[in-house]
Amino acid sequence: MSILVWLAVAVIGGVGSVARFLVDSAVTRRIARTFSYGTLAVNLSGALLLGFLAGLALGPQAALFAGTAFAGAYTTFSTWMFQTQQLAEHRRYRMAIANIVVSLTLGILAAWLGQSIAALCRG
Repeated sequence: MSILVWLAVAVIGGVGSVARFLVDSAVTRRIARTFSYGTLAVNLSGALLLGFLAGLALGPQAALFAGTAFAGAYTTFSTWMFQTQQLAEHRRYRMAIANIVVSLTLGILAAWLGQSIAALCRG
């Protein structure tokens, strides 16, 4: 890979990280609860986006930039797992289990919906 590809991944990944911060912050400001709706919103919208991108069957370079760099930096598996662990550590077991079940179920549905939208766009 060329230095330009590395720089593009770094810049696009930075944009994805900033987008994650903005979306998470906006949702958290509106819905301040023990459950992290901001992380859920980021991960579900990221799954929708990644499903859409996968459904478009992008070339390898575009998939690297849009999927890996942007969507990879935008979504946040580590934060989701940490927040789930924190819920369990504070003996909020039902909420921790709900976080896992809801995130996985809705995440799979969001990815499927993204692919379906891409199929409609392709004609």
